[in-house]
Amino acid sequence: PPPPLARAARRGLLLLLVLHCCWGTLLSTASAAHVHAAGDGVIISQADYQGLQAIKHDLSDPYGFLRSWNDTGIGACSGHWAGIKCVNGSVVAITLPWRGLGGRLSNRVGQLTALRRLSIHDNAIAGAIPAALGFLPDLRGLYLFNNRFSGAVPPEIGRCVALQSLDASNNRLTGLLPASLANSTKLIRLNLSRNSISGEIPAQVAASQSLLFLDLSYNRLSGRIPDAFAGGSKAPSSASSDERKLEAIIGTYQLVFLSLAHNTLDGPVPESLAGLTKLQDLNLSGNSLNGSIPDNLGSLHDLKTLDLSGNALAGEIPESLVNLTTTLQSFNVSYNNLSGAVPASLLQKFGPPSFAGNILLCGYSASSPPCPLSPSPAPASPGQEPTGPRGGRTKKELILIIGGIVLGILILLSLCCLLLCCLIRKKRSSGSTGARSGKQSSSKEAGAGAGAAAPAAGRGEKPGTSEAESGGDVGGKLVHFDGPLAFTADDLLCATAEIMGKSTYGTVYKATLEDGSLVAVKRLREKITKGHKEFEAEAAALGKIRHPNLLPLRAYYLGPKGEKLLVFDYMPNGSLSAFLHGETVNP
Repeated sequence: PPPPLARAARRGLLLLLVLHCCWGTLLSTASAAHVHAAGDGVIISQADYQGLQAIKHDLSDPYGFLRSWNDTGIGACSGHWAGIKCVNGSVVAITLPWRGLGGRLSNRVGQLTALRRLSIHDNAIAGAIPAALGFLPDLRGLYLFNNRFSGAVPPEIGRCVALQSLDASNNRLTGLLPASLANSTKLIRLNLSRNSISGEIPAQVAASQSLLFLDLSYNRLSGRIPDAFAGGSKAPSSASSDERKLEAIIGTYQLVFLSLAHNTLDGPVPESLAGLTKLQDLNLSGNSLNGSIPDNLGSLHDLKTLDLSGNALAGEIPESLVNLTTTLQSFNVSYNNLSGAVPASLLQKFGPPSFAGNILLCGYSASSPPCPLSPSPAPASPGQEPTGPRGGRTKKELILIIGGIVLGILILLSLCCLLLCCLIRKKRSSGSTGARSGKQSSSKEAGAGAGAAAPAAGRGEKPGTSEAESGGDVGGKLVHFDGPLAFTADDLLCATAEIMGKSTYGTVYKATLEDGSLVAVKRLREKITKGHKEFEAEAAALGKIRHPNLLPLRAYYLGPKGEKLLVFDYMPNGSLSAFLHGETVNP
């Protein structure tokens, strides 16, 4: 038998082996518990692992957020890979917003067949939106906004039958809007605003039975607004529990938000929009819509925002819109061709700026023309036309006839006076040409004989120096500041002019003088500007300002009847607003 010392050594070694095995078991149990707490503890599938590696390869990661994607995939579904969420070893969500990522999105994203959410907004990712996204049957949320994606919206996205939200706004997308997006019958939110998508709006998208939010503003869409926004249809019978909850809140699947603003849409405003009884926001501003405002829009009792500004709509503002004053929070019909009186309740709630730029609208501000008084005639017996005391014309008809005759005479007299002023100005300018040249030569000789070195006019003057002259035949006062412009008040008032823009403070004209030079003239609204002395003091101060980034004031004119004109250099490349918003410039 072995000696006692050997037996003791064997027992000690056996005890160490038992302790080692127990300690290993404890470590394994603790590690498994930690993995289960951080993720689902299942090894990622090979297809998903390869797809994520391809995505990482094609993205640029200057801040190292994807540095954790560096093992063999063991930690991908255990919470160790940034932005990755798994269920049973399959990737169901990629969430990487605001990470400064660049490069492009790999087409192998289509290998992540269990993906439900892809959120990579607010980065600098460019290239095309992968068509392989159409191979993701469980995709529900696609958030690509505020990136640099280009090319067309892939029509394959319409295959994502579970898609509920698609937001690719503020990118560089072009091409047509795919009609196949309507195949995603659970699509609730579609936002493709602030891109360069062109063509017409597909009727299939307009007739979607699931959309609640549609924003296609700030694109290049053209043609007419589809007459397919016919109102809500019931949610499909296969709706999920979340959709049924949403239906319980809203009532029916029907548009709540619709914005088609700042495109090149034309034609009338479809009356079918009145069928969207749940609509809360309607923005059609900045297009070329014509016709009248549909009277039945007054039936949209949930409407909070209605913006029809910047179009070519004509006719009167429907009285039915008065029914919306209790719910409307924002209303704008400015810069159209509307006429008639503004409903008092709308004017009281939203103020004159909501109606500005409609030269035929009356009574909505101090500078707008007053609305004509309409006397109420005595009630006539049924079936009898109202007549005068001797069976002739009524008093109202006589007033209208006399007013028309007087107005015609006034217009004729104004034209005659304008023609006479132009003829006198031409005669004066032709007769004074020789006198001006003689004065200039004598002035030069006198300066040379006296040994003076006086500078010529317009040279060496201090910035902002001014020279005042009378208004010539038309009266008033014209004040010139330093610059290359040389014209009289007669030249200015008889120039050919075309409207460049309007605001609540006045109208800007592009004026062509007789010598062919161009100036920009802003006519200030008389009842908005200050008195003569204050106006002259402020204009004189503005005329002294010279800065390379500011348009200098070259002259101002104060007319005998209070007219106030500001004269600037004409800038052929458009306004700062047009440059900032990327609008087309017509020199």
